[in-house]
Amino acid sequence: MSNEVMDKDKWVLLFKEIGLDEATMVKWHREFESRYPDGHQSFLEWLNIPSDEIGRIRAL
Repeated sequence: MSNEVMDKDKWVLLFKEIGLDEATMVKWHREFESRYPDGHQSFLEWLNIPSDEIGRIRAL
């Protein structure tokens, strides 16, 4: 297994490669936030997203 670090850009690329558009990605984040707010926070931190950007994403 690779030791490559996951980040936001790689995650977004994966979403795009499976056919998700921007609107669908926003919907995914809204559902994640609504159902599992603590998990969503942890996930965004795992992607090494800065806290100000995390706040914007969680507010979508």
